[in-house]
Amino acid sequence: FRGKKMTSSRRHQLKSLMLQIATKWLEEEKKSIAAAKEAYLAENCPPPDLSGDLTNPQEICKQLHAAIDKIDEARYDAEAKVQKADKEIEDLKLKVVDLAGVKKPALKKVRMSADAMLKALLGSKHTVNMDLRANLKQVKKETKEEPTEAIGDWRKNIEDKADRKKMFESS
Repeated sequence: FRGKKMTSSRRHQLKSLMLQIATKWLEEEKKSIAAAKEAYLAENCPPPDLSGDLTNPQEICKQLHAAIDKIDEARYDAEAKVQKADKEIEDLKLKVVDLAGVKKPALKKVRMSADAMLKALLGSKHTVNMDLRANLKQVKKETKEEPTEAIGDWRKNIEDKADRKKMFESS
């Protein structure tokens, strides 16, 4: 058997303890993210030197615009790469589907006359008569009469065939 069941008060106490620890971790994570952001900004964006005349801020603006242009180009290139990769993934997915093939459902046997089938395909307005036997020609069967002489004696026929066989063997 497993250990004793935990009481509800103990469960609530542990849950509140876990929540306190989690909130501490979240606060520490927020502080570390803020510190990393400050370090990045201090490294990559030094505070502007605003002492001096009017040309210095204009020069700073030109530098900022140049940096913005570079970043926009990099962003555009990254977006183009992502779109290309997405399109490639889509094509590969289609190829996988094509290679796997579409499973055809098992066909069910349906008992339906030709007239009912045409009615279903063409609609109820079209009445097509599919009585194919009515369109057939009447053909009289001719009886073939064989001459009675040809039947003759069966021994004679065998002898004739033996002569033929000899003729093929000799050549």
